[in-house]
Amino acid sequence: MKYLIIDDDNTFCSVLSRVIERQSHSVLSANDGSQAFDLCENNNDIDRVILDLKLQSESGLSILTSIKQILPDVEVLILTGYSSISTAVEAIKLGAVNYLCKPASVDEIVTAFSSPQGSTDTVSIPAELTSVNRLEWEHIQRVLKDNEGNISATARSLGMHRRTLQRKLQKKPSSNDHSLHCFAITMASSRPKPSR
Repeated sequence: MKYLIIDDDNTFCSVLSRVIERQSHSVLSANDGSQAFDLCENNNDIDRVILDLKLQSESGLSILTSIKQILPDVEVLILTGYSSISTAVEAIKLGAVNYLCKPASVDEIVTAFSSPQGSTDTVSIPAELTSVNRLEWEHIQRVLKDNEGNISATARSLGMHRRTLQRKLQKKPSSNDHSLHCFAITMASSRPKPSR
């Protein structure tokens, strides 16, 4: 089995690659759409793609569409730190086999690829979801990290006042504030699975 990991986080790519290789699979990795397209065009034996929904300056959904044009039979799994039902459904409609929230273990990733496909479209969301406050706090943390901890730059990126940002950072949602926890969406498609 040959995997392609598309993620702009080099550490994540290298750790996930090593773990998958230990399971006797070969792995390629790309940090952006351009690298991914080159690898797909030159490696028509790629079986599975693990794609981050939000790369630095690109949408994983547009990359997904292009990859499916190059390799129509490839299985694509979308990973994201910011889950939303609408993007999950859109990813599935564009041809992804599943959608998982980061962090996801290798076992969860492999299971997501091998989840049995049903005959009707279903979206399953666990009862325990993450609160909007927690999602907002996690988003702020990512933007803060992208700005190397600079509060002023982060406030500008988020379009909010610096003091408002500082107040939000001090109000970290508790770990039991999970009325809206990251979900994995499995949408079984009624379209027949392509034969290999």
